[in-house]
Amino acid sequence: MESIGVLMTCPMNAYLEKELEKRFNLYKFWQFPQRTQFLTENCNSIRAVVGNAKAGADATLIDALPKLEIVSSFSVGLDKIDLKRCKEKGIRVTNTPDVLTEDVADLAIGLIIAVLRRLCECDRYVRSGKWKIGDYKLTTKFSGKSVGILGLGRIGLAIAKRAEAFNCPISYYSRTEKEGSKYKYYSNLLDLASNSDILVVACALTKETHHIINREVIDALGPKGVLINIGRGPHVDEPELVAALVEGRLGGAGLDVFENEPEVPQELFTLENVVLVPHIGSGTVETRTEMANLVLGNLEAHFSNKPLLTPVV
Repeated sequence: MESIGVLMTCPMNAYLEKELEKRFNLYKFWQFPQRTQFLTENCNSIRAVVGNAKAGADATLIDALPKLEIVSSFSVGLDKIDLKRCKEKGIRVTNTPDVLTEDVADLAIGLIIAVLRRLCECDRYVRSGKWKIGDYKLTTKFSGKSVGILGLGRIGLAIAKRAEAFNCPISYYSRTEKEGSKYKYYSNLLDLASNSDILVVACALTKETHHIINREVIDALGPKGVLINIGRGPHVDEPELVAALVEGRLGGAGLDVFENEPEVPQELFTLENVVLVPHIGSGTVETRTEMANLVLGNLEAHFSNKPLLTPVV
């Protein structure tokens, strides 16, 4: 398979990059500033694209590669891939589900506790020497808080399972009620937000879920409520979120994702009730290695005419 051309859209994982170089003829897109010229010169050599949550395969890239057969995403999210165009052209698409579920769910719980117990602010309090002057103020417990989950898929379920261990009542909103689920279902997101102390965004990013967390939802969550986003940045109307936090209309937020990464609204930097992390949901050595192996396995399966490991299209 060493002669098969694979285009990697951006730097994403050293192990994956190294293994792709071993097994295929790897093109690193970011190393070619004249991208149009590069695609013109190499379009007939590239049969696969490897992308991620930052850079996938849009219609322009797909149309520029007439020999493209498969897009293998180093991510569970598919919002950076034009699935419609792939279907039209018979291009296979794979992602990396399941292997990152536990890490993302762990982070969601970590963000909840960090926001409610002000862990980051407490850390700064100790480091600055303020503890010598007096104790840190009282915070808020997590155990027993009502947790609402937007999207009860693999990750949403894993979050619910963890929150149950803290004796938290669980409820959720999704397009349809999940058959057999023991959790309370709300058919309206505003009702879910109104009845939750903590609202966790864990759904896929689609046209329908873009800015699904708007001013109405934020106000329904209220000045004691906490928003946790481990989904995608554009799920949240970011200016409305910032305004609500600054004005005290929302109690706090734990954010792993942002609307224009890596740009983050500076107004959030001074707020002690906000915890910010740089899109690290699946960012452990163990999980990223498993994700890389899925990407490699899907590519090798495709070019060996074997069933794909995690097919989407």
